[in-house]
Amino acid sequence: MDASLSVPVFRVGYSIITNELDQLYKQIKPKGVTMTALLAKAVAVTLKKHPVVNASFAPSGIQYSSSINIAVAVAMPDGGLITPVLRGADQMDIYSLSRMWKDLVARARTKQLAPEEYNSGTFTLSNLGMFGVDSFDAILPPGQGSILAIGGAQPQVVATPDGMIGIRNKMRVNMTSDHRIIYGADGAAFLKDLCDLIENNAQSLTL
Repeated sequence: MDASLSVPVFRVGYSIITNELDQLYKQIKPKGVTMTALLAKAVAVTLKKHPVVNASFAPSGIQYSSSINIAVAVAMPDGGLITPVLRGADQMDIYSLSRMWKDLVARARTKQLAPEEYNSGTFTLSNLGMFGVDSFDAILPPGQGSILAIGGAQPQVVATPDGMIGIRNKMRVNMTSDHRIIYGADGAAFLKDLCDLIENNAQSLTL
């Protein structure tokens, strides 16, 4: 944490309507799909369009990663947390990704993960939505360029595209990024595309 806090960072947030994602989750949850895997897949697919957000700082400049490895923070039963890594998340189908995630979590909680299964992340997700948290900021992990803090979706009154008023579920996400390599416009563009995917093309996550 001391190393992380010595890095100059910036934070940018975005509100995402999750109705389409929620509907998709209801359809495929019986097949063993987890919401964590869906969110990791959405982030991984979006990172393909924004490689600098998946990069890290090196003394020589930007260190681009050849793979997209999504680390996800998991609370340990005896305190603390660990970040199992979904390696190559953009290349895996949602069902394989969900099976991998369940296996990683089970072995993480019995302290059976190999080092490369928790220290090879290129981008981290931290989700506190299941605890009723609607918004928070996360500390940037050492050696990574960004971490995304995900709050729980809450029903809110919104203006619909047809000019009417409706109720939609909104999820707040806040990204913390290393300002030495990633700029505000980079973070904003990434979150805009992530929002577009979740709001308008969630079904593509099953392809």
